[in-house]
Amino acid sequence: MGRIAGKPLAIILIVLLLISLSLAGGGFYLLQKERAKTLDLEQKLEDLNVKQRATETKLKESERLISDLQVKLQEAKSQIDTLNNDLQQEKTGRDEALATLDQLKQDLEQQKGLRSDLEKKLNDAENDLRKTQSQLKQMESQRLELDSKVKELEAKSKEVELGNIVVSPEPKTTKPKATQPKAEKKELSTQAQGMEGKVLVINKDYNFAVINLGSKDNVNLGDVFSIYHNDKYVGDVKVEKVHDSMSAAGFLSADIKDKVNEGDKVVQKVK
Repeated sequence: MGRIAGKPLAIILIVLLLISLSLAGGGFYLLQKERAKTLDLEQKLEDLNVKQRATETKLKESERLISDLQVKLQEAKSQIDTLNNDLQQEKTGRDEALATLDQLKQDLEQQKGLRSDLEKKLNDAENDLRKTQSQLKQMESQRLELDSKVKELEAKSKEVELGNIVVSPEPKTTKPKATQPKAEKKELSTQAQGMEGKVLVINKDYNFAVINLGSKDNVNLGDVFSIYHNDKYVGDVKVEKVHDSMSAAGFLSADIKDKVNEGDKVVQKVK
């Protein structure tokens, strides 16, 4: 009985031992497995720490870069503001330059018009100058011709007596002429009725005539003479220049020069 009762106990102990061994083996296996996991986790944790430190280093580097970028961004903003101001000023200057250019174009067109007008006026003035010079040459030629005629007439006047001095002829008498000198008769007649002469030359361009009475006939500047064509009154002339035996007298009205002829009679107006 005792042996029979001890066998189950032994079996139980064996079974418990086997179970204990099995549990111990299983626990050891699990322990090894857990230890391997722990080592793996520790390795992963170390890797994570390394990565974290690297990440923190990169983060700090990024923060430094961000700070630098912010500074550069601020500088860029400042440069952009400066460029915007410069651009605005340049735009304003360009607008002013365009306005000035438009004004210059308008002024240029106006100057071109003025230049064209001035060139036309200059051409007209040159043409007028050439005409005037031609007229002056003609007048100078006429003046020289008149001077030649005046000198010729003065030369002739020294040899012959120019015209009658008395307005109306004296009545014929039996009294000899020698009883009164000729010059004395002329003076008496001049005092009574004024001197009488004739037109020698007519200058229509200068509006004057040359008469055959001069300083030796007591003609003075400002003396007025009436002109008669075929005893018909034509008009008056006023002495403007006096020579010895002739004078130049200007027409007192414009229509006289077309009515007077060389050889017409002139009579002094008594003051």
